[in-house]
Amino acid sequence: MADVVDLICYPIKGCAGTSVGDALLTPAGLQHDRSFMVISEDGVYRTQRRHPRLALVRPTVSADGSRLTLDSTDTTSGHGKVRLDVTTSAPRRDVDLFGATFQGIDQGDEVAAWLSEFLGTPSRLVRVPPEHDRIADGLTPGPSGYADSSAVHLLSRSSLTLLNRRMVEQGTPPLPMNRFRPNIVVDSGSGQGRGHGSDSGDWAAVPHTEDRARRISIGGAELGYAKLAVRCAVTLVDQAAGVRQKREPLRTLASYRRAASGGVVFGAKFSVVRPGKLSVGDEVVVHEWGDAEL
Repeated sequence: MADVVDLICYPIKGCAGTSVGDALLTPAGLQHDRSFMVISEDGVYRTQRRHPRLALVRPTVSADGSRLTLDSTDTTSGHGKVRLDVTTSAPRRDVDLFGATFQGIDQGDEVAAWLSEFLGTPSRLVRVPPEHDRIADGLTPGPSGYADSSAVHLLSRSSLTLLNRRMVEQGTPPLPMNRFRPNIVVDSGSGQGRGHGSDSGDWAAVPHTEDRARRISIGGAELGYAKLAVRCAVTLVDQAAGVRQKREPLRTLASYRRAASGGVVFGAKFSVVRPGKLSVGDEVVVHEWGDAEL
């Protein structure tokens, strides 16, 4: 008794996402999601934690993944677009992702120059190699590209509604969903005649019920719960302005969303158990429940 209301793909880690009506869910998440990453010249990953202007980089990847276009949502920057043919055959290079070494395929000097100028620091772009074999941990381990951890981040609108209500009560403006960069946003079906929500009924109407979902099917795909989504300083970045704010939403979340294992959490991470096609409007069916790790 919950529906998919948005599907968002982030082709380049840390850059702007694109909402889509349909998406193929691969073993490593939504097709093309976090399959590219911006790195320093010595191979260390870049994210909005230190480079909030990444939020203003808008990537578009062709359906077959062979072409990539980078544009900027900052209309004052004077940057045009850069287009490239994606290579998967160039030599591999070491890249650092949270202290672990993986491989990346450098996408060339033209896009590197564009990113370096836009971010104001020497940068390059790499792609996940076809042989990439990273397995993210959690209750259900699974393949992952350059995402922070597990392949899929799922969040309900009701969870954001609760957070925004608490923030408004403290005199702080509400935040849009894009502050949390989910892949799958769910809501409580049609919202008509379904009461106040329950495990067996309108579960998505109850904030943070996604924390307890252990096995989910959507369309032709199946997801397995991995872990709660621990939130970091990226949630402080205004995704429209590419500017880091001071305290919210982490200050409010810390007042009621601390995990038993530590950290401020919001939303849940899942691994792909069975790939398939997803569409906005698909019903989200929970087949197994567990206890929230709070």
